[in-house]
Amino acid sequence: AMQAAIQPYICAAISKTVNVPEQYPFEDFESLYLDAWKAGLKGITTYRPNSVLGSVLALEGAPQDLDQSDPDRRIRIGDAPQVALAALRWPHRPKLTAGSPSWTYMVEAPGNRFAVFVGHVENGANQPFEVWVNGERTPRGLGALAKNLSMDLRAQDRAWLKLKLDSLARTPGAPFQMPMPPEGTLMPVAGNVSAFAKVVEYRCKALGVFDGPEGETPLVDALFSRKEPKSGVDGTMSWTVDILNPTTGDDFAMFVKECILPDGSKRPFSVWLSGAYPMEFNGLTRSLSLDMRVIDPAWVGKKLRGLKDLPEAQGDFFARVPGSEKQAVQPSTVAYVARLLIHRYTMLGVLDPEGYPLGGGTALWSDPPSPEAADRSRVRARTCPECGHPSLIRRDGCDFCTACGYSGACG
Repeated sequence: AMQAAIQPYICAAISKTVNVPEQYPFEDFESLYLDAWKAGLKGITTYRPNSVLGSVLALEGAPQDLDQSDPDRRIRIGDAPQVALAALRWPHRPKLTAGSPSWTYMVEAPGNRFAVFVGHVENGANQPFEVWVNGERTPRGLGALAKNLSMDLRAQDRAWLKLKLDSLARTPGAPFQMPMPPEGTLMPVAGNVSAFAKVVEYRCKALGVFDGPEGETPLVDALFSRKEPKSGVDGTMSWTVDILNPTTGDDFAMFVKECILPDGSKRPFSVWLSGAYPMEFNGLTRSLSLDMRVIDPAWVGKKLRGLKDLPEAQGDFFARVPGSEKQAVQPSTVAYVARLLIHRYTMLGVLDPEGYPLGGGTALWSDPPSPEAADRSRVRARTCPECGHPSLIRRDGCDFCTACGYSGACG
């Protein structure tokens, strides 16, 4: 019809190719040329595609030059535990006016020699509640790991504690053979972190922690992924930050892998380090990675708050304040790692800058402090004009910042 409308206005002949479908009925096709002659057309072409000749015009899916896959790829968690988060209660470190019994074991590793102290309370059953490390050649970072693990001991979830200790026992390092109590039988361990975990596990077994029925497992039930989720060939998004401590020589990058929970929120689930740092830091990152996978962010928030002010002898340094252009003195490399992790949680809208859950976490429970304790713990300080921290106090009649050392007006 289109060719018939144009032909009277053209002195030469024109031709139009009619693509006939392969399944077109022959009765409809046989009158096509006669209809063209009656319309005054001087030429017409028909083409019927087939499997041998193919087709003249065809739409084929051409590969896109532009990769339109999601650039913000994060592992998606298909299901998350719906647990009664109020059941995730843990007691504070008990205040024992008469002291508490503890057990000590000396670990002698190549280049290191340190003691592991495991304290417990006797209230009908022996319950370990804290672990410490000490010694003139204690590996850096092991004290922070002991502090982190102490909270796990007080969680009263035996399955969770076993999961933590098993993971730490596999942490690679400088392997050696350690005489295990009580007989002194030599046992190969993967490194200092592994030896530390084996000693704590032995003491817990000696106290009967893992005896009897398993009981409630609130923390294990609250894991949105018991093992670290693995990405496919497209990878997953991670947050990366560089850390440099000129005082100790630490110079490494920290990688925080992230996922998307079923409610659409983004959550870190693993932290890794790469560069120059003590191998024992890997034990701390392993422990924190497991803490990150507890569905209630109040748990990892409490862990990070316990580390963000952890000092190290001759290990403090000057560095950027997370979320600010200003600099301040950082108590240690571990403390700075904790502050950076809190900052990332803040960027994702999970924790506030102090490490408390924005949604009001329910996993952690504690007795309200007494008015006297609240009064003692209240910070009476102003904001420092140099570093921006609420650490400006009066010392010797002058303004002094306990964070960055700023000295201001006197009198």
